[in-house]
Amino acid sequence: MPILVITGTGTEVGKTVTTAAVAAAAVAAGRSVAVLKAAQTGVRPDERGDADEVARLAGAVTAAEVARFPEPLAPGTAARRAGMPPVRPQDVAEAAAKLATEHDLVLVEGAGGLLVRFDATGGTLADVARLLNAPLLLVASAGLGTLNTTELTARELRFRELELLGVVIGSWPDSPDLASRCNVADLPEVAGAPLLGALPAGAGALAPADFRAVAPSWLSARLDGDWDAEAFRMRVVA
Repeated sequence: MPILVITGTGTEVGKTVTTAAVAAAAVAAGRSVAVLKAAQTGVRPDERGDADEVARLAGAVTAAEVARFPEPLAPGTAARRAGMPPVRPQDVAEAAAKLATEHDLVLVEGAGGLLVRFDATGGTLADVARLLNAPLLLVASAGLGTLNTTELTARELRFRELELLGVVIGSWPDSPDLASRCNVADLPEVAGAPLLGALPAGAGALAPADFRAVAPSWLSARLDGDWDAEAFRMRVVA
């Protein structure tokens, strides 16, 4: 798995912090890692983007972007409003493939959800995954409503014959409600893919050294961690 595409069920579900955790666990396992932000929106040229945040938290990783746009909008819309060339799936795939020649693992982080448009032709992160023949990791929220968005994304991936590696809960609350606890069992069922981790709420606010030390405990062995899905389910459902 030299390239892993990371998407979410929507915005603000914890994609960047999850990407950082996957990167930190891979680095701890002795792998060289690059993170590629397909399209960074909502930041000025002099501001830190999501790839920079991953590098801050995860440590010794290569951070790269294909393009960035100043307004916090879908990439295609942001490019059009800024009068800038849009990102094409081919651009992202080529950048990821180049990084893969120099690193053991390349993490490609999308913007928003799977079908957020990059350009006027309707290119999306799903097209990037297809061009790279790469599996996808889906970051989902914990609470009410997540089953619908998770299943819709998983169905779209199956329709496109793309591999869903698994699901990670991007922010597990300190005091989970009934829906969140039930979703631990229901998420892998609706996704048709295993639950591969759960990050605690506020993980991104940890000091980088602390984040790197504990990141593997949030992720399963498939993601270079030691998190146990069944043990987690038994603990939170009980």
